Amino acid sequence: MYLINFKLNQIKPFIVKYCFLLLLLPFLGCSDFQKVLKADDLSLKNDAAMEYYEQKKFKKASQLFAQLKDGYRTKPQAERIIFFYANCLLETKNYILSAYEFETFIKAYPKSQKVDDAYFLMAYSYYKSSPKFSLDQADTDKALDQIQEFINRYPNSERLRDANSMAEELRLKKEKKGFEIAKQYHTIKDYKASIKSLDNFIADNPGTNFRESALLVQFKSAATLALNSVDYKKLSRLEDSKSKYQNFTRLYPESQYLTEAKKIFDQVVEEIVNFANQK
Repeated sequence: MYLINFKLNQIKPFIVKYCFLLLLLPFLGCSDFQKVLKADDLSLKNDAAMEYYEQKKFKKASQLFAQLKDGYRTKPQAERIIFFYANCLLETKNYILSAYEFETFIKAYPKSQKVDDAYFLMAYSYYKSSPKFSLDQADTDKALDQIQEFINRYPNSERLRDANSMAEELRLKKEKKGFEIAKQYHTIKDYKASIKSLDNFIADNPGTNFRESALLVQFKSAATLALNSVDYKKLSRLEDSKSKYQNFTRLYPESQYLTEAKKIFDQVVEEIVNFANQK
């Protein structure tokens, strides 16, 4: 997880007070936390929040930082508090809220030394909120946009490799969804729609990892459609499926699906011969 801390010299004034609380907090129970939570003393809340943060007790820290946001809204401490609050939300898997708070930080402190961290962690928050491929991918699109924004702003960042890796994973997820949608037409035996939708999928994703599978399913749809066609449409459809098989084997001569495809192709060739003999 991307746990981010301000540099030591940025929190030096707090270290002495925190050392005392660091020794004390392990012995405090829930009732003590509730007392701090309900207290009006912002300094006490701030000290406790930072110690919970340092101890990686992010849920408790986030509750205190949430209160401190309002208390320090117009003060210099607000920059640190908002950043730590956003990171607590990220660490506790509140990804949509953490993205929102990092965006709030960016808008409020565009010249902060932590703004590059905030851009990356906002993108990372959206990345983590991206759902599995079978669900709506609106959040995935948002994540890709934010990752690209980070890459464009910080092309020399040490996090560039991580950003590119996240983007590639999300693109693959979207491609998988697109392929599964197109393949579904074959599953429900709407072979014309299958052929067309797979054509569109391949055109929209020319470098996709699913191209081999897409071409196979498309050939199977074309062959099944041809073999079950009425006579006046059969020959042209058989020739089309033959062409799709040849294209598949040309592009993937060592495909793991060759045996399966060859069996279907043999049926196509046999039907072409039979059809010709009927003339």
